[in-house]
Amino acid sequence: MEDTQIIELYFKRDEAALQETHAKYGVYCFRIAKNILESREDSEECVNDTWVQAWKKIPPTLPESLKAFLGKIVRDISLSKYRANHAKKRFNAMDVMLEELDNCLPSDFDMMEILEKKQLVELINAWLGTISREDRILFIKRYYYGDSIKELSRDYGYHENYLSQRMLKIRRKLRTYLQERGYNK
Repeated sequence: MEDTQIIELYFKRDEAALQETHAKYGVYCFRIAKNILESREDSEECVNDTWVQAWKKIPPTLPESLKAFLGKIVRDISLSKYRANHAKKRFNAMDVMLEELDNCLPSDFDMMEILEKKQLVELINAWLGTISREDRILFIKRYYYGDSIKELSRDYGYHENYLSQRMLKIRRKLRTYLQERGYNK
């Protein structure tokens, strides 16, 4: 079913919208949640919470891209769940991903807080427009959706070592870009 048809079902308050959303985007949303949480049960809970949020937000919201709309919701819910579950514990996959970016960003701020700052987000978005399309996709899949190096290397047909080095070069470009604009580590 096309996204416009699914959105119409939401506007009609037809519960079939939830079934169609799950059928079309369930795997996509689960993957985002699982990349952040690494727990099947927590991920399933976040996906279900995503459907509830979508039901509450559509209408009045009319998403331009249903996939992006759902991706943002499930990511936000999963990050909140992550924070709640790991307030005093270390969490391997997410911590590794955030530590990779930590060298690019100022040390006097917490990584999660700084990403939420509007000015920095705007700078990062502007920087994304300066790099190649493939590097931009790799960066977003790794640091927004939480895909592992292993998943990315499988999806793009690169060796993990090559992709790790490529991601290091991309992060260095980001660090240089931010430093040139006053964000010094």
